[in-house]
Amino acid sequence: MRIDIDRDRLVGTMREQAAIGGTEGGGLHRLALSDADREARDWFVDCATAAGLDTRIDAFGNTFARREGTDPDAAPVLAGSHLDSQPDGGIYDGALGVVAALELVRTLDDRGIETRRPIELVNWTNEEGSRFPPAMQGSGVWAGAHDIEEEYAKTDADGTRLGDELERIGYRGDHPAEPREPYHAYLELHPEQGPHLEETGADVGIVTGIVGLRWAEITLHGQANHSGTTPMQHRSDALVAAADVVTAIRRLPGTLGERTVATVGSLDVQPDSVNVIPETVTFTTDLRDPSEGVLETAVARMEAEVAAAADREGIDYEVEGTMHAPSVDFPDRPVEAVADATADLGYDGRRMVSGAGHDATHAASVCDAAMVFAVSEDGKSHTEDEFTSWADCYRSANVLANAALDLADAVGE
Repeated sequence: MRIDIDRDRLVGTMREQAAIGGTEGGGLHRLALSDADREARDWFVDCATAAGLDTRIDAFGNTFARREGTDPDAAPVLAGSHLDSQPDGGIYDGALGVVAALELVRTLDDRGIETRRPIELVNWTNEEGSRFPPAMQGSGVWAGAHDIEEEYAKTDADGTRLGDELERIGYRGDHPAEPREPYHAYLELHPEQGPHLEETGADVGIVTGIVGLRWAEITLHGQANHSGTTPMQHRSDALVAAADVVTAIRRLPGTLGERTVATVGSLDVQPDSVNVIPETVTFTTDLRDPSEGVLETAVARMEAEVAAAADREGIDYEVEGTMHAPSVDFPDRPVEAVADATADLGYDGRRMVSGAGHDATHAASVCDAAMVFAVSEDGKSHTEDEFTSWADCYRSANVLANAALDLADAVGE
């Protein structure tokens, strides 16, 4: 059985969500647990209720909407993504997966199709992690990777507690933040956020796994002093050591694997004055690779570079790991469901590993999981310039719908 979603309705629904927290530059500013995020959550619940779905909100704000199947004992198929965004991010990242899941159940209703397994939609809390680190937080709590009380206590840059914000927006639900039953499979649609599909001319990405990642925060402790009166040989400059480490991290991937990437994305210098030798520098690191062994080597080499740079400047240092997401290999059954749907629809699919982390990372520890990627023009993401054509949105959403229908066991039309 094959279904085709309503392209015009998909586009219209995408535009509806994009208006919530939309920016003048055509992007999205919808940080987790902000007022805009609350409005988007309310919109999702309203859409699910209008589609006749039963909704529930767990204690971490993850929101589920269920379409029952014909077999009350069958494990459900879960599909969705997230509605929170990066600061001044794009309108597709995360939201396309939620909208496509909505269109799946709307299309089944349009066609009068029942499934043996229930289908549940999900909007995960705080996938981005831009306001309250870490990323993939809601799915991580749900899957048991994070302790909920520890995550409630996390604060943003203004010192606001996550748990307080969850209460304020009305999304600290009554249901336990854990799987309430076994799940058959999880499917997630997402823009690729990279250039590979566009460069190869493929229509859709068939995702076979997700890279592992390691985040850390490094602090170097030097000694502040006058920039004009302190001889060079008497300096303990934290920024000089940091510069050495940043350069070493930039060069690190070339010594490891073809898929290794390394980034220093945030840096704070104190006292941050033009004529004072920097005393303290704190910066973040982001290492990624599909191989856990390569990642372990990358972390060890990074720490060695920090130690060596600190020793050269005669300063102290600290390295704190802030996030560890394991690499994931998706099992054959859901991946083949995505591949079969792609072929049946006549699309050109490319098998690939995701270079970005996704909620599927944590969902894969609970049940079989797979992902569908849509083409990202110029590979841009986490920016207002992020763009996926409506044609590519439609193709990828169609693949998600048909793969989900396969996994949910359609029983009639």
